[in-house]
Amino acid sequence: MEHSGAGLHVQFWGVRGSIPTPHAANMRYGGNTACVEVRLQGGPPVVLDAGTGIRRLGLELRGCPLIHLLLTHFHWDHIQGLPFFDPLHHPAQTLDVWSSAPPARLQATLEQQMSTPYFPVNLTEPPRRPSYNQATGHGFEVGGIKVQPIELHHPGGSTGYKLSANGASVVYATDHEPGSAVHDAALLEVAAGADLLIIDSQYTPEEHQAREGWGHGTWLDSARTAREAGVKRLILFHHDPARDDEAVAALVENARTEFFPTEAAREGWTIQI
Repeated sequence: MEHSGAGLHVQFWGVRGSIPTPHAANMRYGGNTACVEVRLQGGPPVVLDAGTGIRRLGLELRGCPLIHLLLTHFHWDHIQGLPFFDPLHHPAQTLDVWSSAPPARLQATLEQQMSTPYFPVNLTEPPRRPSYNQATGHGFEVGGIKVQPIELHHPGGSTGYKLSANGASVVYATDHEPGSAVHDAALLEVAAGADLLIIDSQYTPEEHQAREGWGHGTWLDSARTAREAGVKRLILFHHDPARDDEAVAALVENARTEFFPTEAAREGWTIQI
């Protein structure tokens, strides 16, 4: 673990995009889908997305009285771990869920996921009754952390988040495809000077030519965004399911030619900023 004072603690529980890939060739970086934990020392966890990585996180959070969950959107790889999130099934634990959708839509979407014929346990049955909240453009605070939503460019929409506390800041911008001037400008404005930029880097530029409109970025997009925004560190995220460890490492080397302080997200990795 890296230590540099009482700022924000960041831990990666799921880093893969699209679908879990539990293959031996992917284990250095990990095969679980998106889930990142951010918290202040002594504060409740703020969890970004509920991909399959949230299952293991839930086991670590047994007994934690309050957990905040910020969802970027409702595509499967960002919510598919929620039914297996252990704190959801314990009455002494409260799950506070946020998304850009109105609370009624957020609730209906998650309840549908955990209903017949998709899942045998209903979300409406106690103790599985989260609180539902809308992440507005004006920002809000959870767990002592200021949260600023960012509208991203993705089919059906996606919301990124800037989390700030004690002079430290993390920007989580997965499922964003550069190319929309409005969305790109908004991301640059919010990410300016951030300590950490965790951003969708699923494709190579060559791959993206055949996948334009799918809603994901490239290592080159990410490196240029990081450089223009003046962030301190870039973390490539949402690794393609077809990309093994060696190929992910190659993306990092490519990105470092444009923005040197670049690394790839890997499961179990913790950063203190």
